[in-house]
Amino acid sequence: MNFSVKTLSFIRNFSTAIKNVKSSKQTNLSVIASNRFDSISYTNEPVLQYRPLSKEQMDLERALVQLQSECSEIPIIVGGKTYKTEKECYQVLPHKHCRKLAKFYHADEKILQEAIESAVEAQRKWDFTNYNTRFKIWEKAANLMATKYRALLVAATMLGQSKTVFQAEIDAAAELIDFIRLNAQFCKKLLNYRPTSVDILITQNHFLLRGLGGFVAAISPFNFTAIGGNLAYTPALMGNAVLWKPADTAMLSSWLIFKIMREAGVPDGVVNFVPADGPTFGKAVTSSTELAGINFTGSVPTFKTLWKMVSDNLDSYKYFPRLSGECGGKNFHFVHPSADVDTVIAATIRSAFEYSGQKCSACSRLYVPASLWDSKIRKPLCEKTDHLILGDVSDYKTFLAAVIDEKAFKRISTYIIAAKSNPRCHIIAGGKVFDSCGYFIEPTILLLSDIDDPLLKQEIFGPVLSVYVYKDADMEKTIDLLTSNTPYALTGSVFATDETFIKSCLWNFRHAVGNFYINDKSTGAVVGQQPFGGGKMSGTNDKPGSPFYLLRWTSPISIKETFVPQHDIYYPYMAIPTE
Repeated sequence: MNFSVKTLSFIRNFSTAIKNVKSSKQTNLSVIASNRFDSISYTNEPVLQYRPLSKEQMDLERALVQLQSECSEIPIIVGGKTYKTEKECYQVLPHKHCRKLAKFYHADEKILQEAIESAVEAQRKWDFTNYNTRFKIWEKAANLMATKYRALLVAATMLGQSKTVFQAEIDAAAELIDFIRLNAQFCKKLLNYRPTSVDILITQNHFLLRGLGGFVAAISPFNFTAIGGNLAYTPALMGNAVLWKPADTAMLSSWLIFKIMREAGVPDGVVNFVPADGPTFGKAVTSSTELAGINFTGSVPTFKTLWKMVSDNLDSYKYFPRLSGECGGKNFHFVHPSADVDTVIAATIRSAFEYSGQKCSACSRLYVPASLWDSKIRKPLCEKTDHLILGDVSDYKTFLAAVIDEKAFKRISTYIIAAKSNPRCHIIAGGKVFDSCGYFIEPTILLLSDIDDPLLKQEIFGPVLSVYVYKDADMEKTIDLLTSNTPYALTGSVFATDETFIKSCLWNFRHAVGNFYINDKSTGAVVGQQPFGGGKMSGTNDKPGSPFYLLRWTSPISIKETFVPQHDIYYPYMAIPTE
């Protein structure tokens, strides 16, 4: 329904009053109010297969050579201005750590403060850019990612984050493009919402979306290129300005995203590219009175620290900051005696060891009934794991490559060393580590005899799978324990052909997961198909990949417009006598 001239005039006046921002034609608010989006599609980006001699494979080969031919220099970008500091850093190839891929700089406190000021100023203008203009920018960006820059995005992710070609394609190409393109579609769906107006001749109600004001701090992880794009640019889509701190170990792929979005038309200052030391960045953003939100993916301790810092500064803020965090998991595959064994083995190997288990959704613990373990699962699971190829991502036969850096290598190695001296644990596959060339850890399977062992509780975030064999008669007890003995609740899978059991799982595991899979691996959520996120210490479960996530980054306005003059003071039931 189109608004009346009277309504549009009201909204224009209302818009002008907000921060005294003037619009030469139509303000963002009036455009939102007057437009309906009738054609809303949710088609996902196709995943390319990189078959021998295919165009995408040849494009990728050229991109790999191009990126390895020199060490890219990546500056800090604030409000369109380029900065460099004395704090020089390098991104290396995890599988060949003597090779430098990119040189970058850490922003200092002064630059971060300038970035905050730039973002606040840019937000006031950007929030009044109508959504149709934003959608055109996002669609152009998605098209650039799908064509001109696809090979470079995939190659940068392979080299810098040590992902195999398929893992890089589903991340840095397909999922990233989906986030950019489908979030615009989700936004259209939100804009189509109209409050009820009982009698439009008397009263008409309107619902408008605006940014949060201030700025949003986006802190992205190394393991998914697409997450970096989503954390920084979804708040921007909704009218916010962002300080983006990309992971040091995903710098080149993040820089490519930033450049693509600028080329597509995102104005300077709307997203500021500010690599920084974590504590320095955290202190700068949480101590600013203009902080409107933190969009975070990373560890539980880091997110807790940020939350505490926000709490300590709560009295100084202009807004209650939105805190959105995804913090990992200790994800499980639970096998029922009726399960298809071949599916269990294939799905578990993929979920546990693809990308060296460095996915917050990766299967980290496997629960198997005694009736299936020795007779059908143990031998093929271990043999197939031992045959996985560990090596350089440039070799397309490689199944998994190096872990991300020396810190991760040492942390994961510590768990394996502890397992070797644990009398309740047996290493039944893998167990070797070596870092002379790259940070390599063999896909490792641990057999635990104690369901309360820390190896079944603590997130390892590496290619280590812990197995617990339960007595068939103790299945219900095992389910109760596996749902309560970790602080996480991100993903989980059950494998069964017994329909009664499957139906019961929807109730039994309802607080143990945010994403639940039946006869499928616990990884591989697709934007628009399986919105992602978990509860408990896994995060705030805001479901990126759905319209619900966008609502975290907007501050709606409800407007009521009345056309009939109101002169009465008293209500009819009061029966006040007239003079």
